[in-house]
Amino acid sequence: MKRNREQDRYYDKYKRNKEAKRFYDSAAWRKCRDYVLKRDNYLCQPCLKQGMKLKPADTVHHIKHFDEAPELVLDPDNLECVCNACHNKLHPEKGQGKAKEKSKQRKVRVIQVEANREVW
Repeated sequence: MKRNREQDRYYDKYKRNKEAKRFYDSAAWRKCRDYVLKRDNYLCQPCLKQGMKLKPADTVHHIKHFDEAPELVLDPDNLECVCNACHNKLHPEKGQGKAKEKSKQRKVRVIQVEANREVW
């Protein structure tokens, strides 16, 4: 599954912080990522654990994010392969969760109407 390069460029330029971009462009990360993908047989680990259909994984996920545990960024025990759907569940976009909460809280007003007398 190929990713859209335009989306990646946009994310790198406007959303990803510069330090993270340098890290993900490093040779050390690429080697570690390749190792983890091969170790997990390029399969989504959360889907496997749940007994779901086997899905190919193209993302390597930090179990403890590198902002929280910088000493574990290249530790294979802190990394797992995930599919895009599982990765989006693990990292929902900011604001997306709030929009869902607002839509759940919204009340629907019911307006009572009567049939048009001309139709009777």
